[in-house]
Amino acid sequence: MIVEYIRYKLPATDAPAFESDYARAATSLAASPFCQDYELTRCSDEAGVYILRIRWTSAEDHMQGFRRSEHFPPFLAAIRPYVPQIQEMRHYELTEVVGGAAG
Repeated sequence: MIVEYIRYKLPATDAPAFESDYARAATSLAASPFCQDYELTRCSDEAGVYILRIRWTSAEDHMQGFRRSEHFPPFLAAIRPYVPQIQEMRHYELTEVVGGAAG
């Protein structure tokens, strides 16, 4: 499993359309057998800053499987206007440092 993080910085006025377009794009992620889960988070300190987290079965499944599948074209079409606002897009491996809330 690999985690992809994509950081966007866009004008705050674009936020409603961005979230709507990503909701549409998310249907392609949900349909992909390579995507385990995803979440889009909005920065509470700076309007227009978002991080998308996607857990893929592997980096190869993301880059070769998803991007060559029938799910990629509609995903890209939905988010294409925001690609220039990507500040970072990287894959990360999990470490042994994990935890949860004290119960």
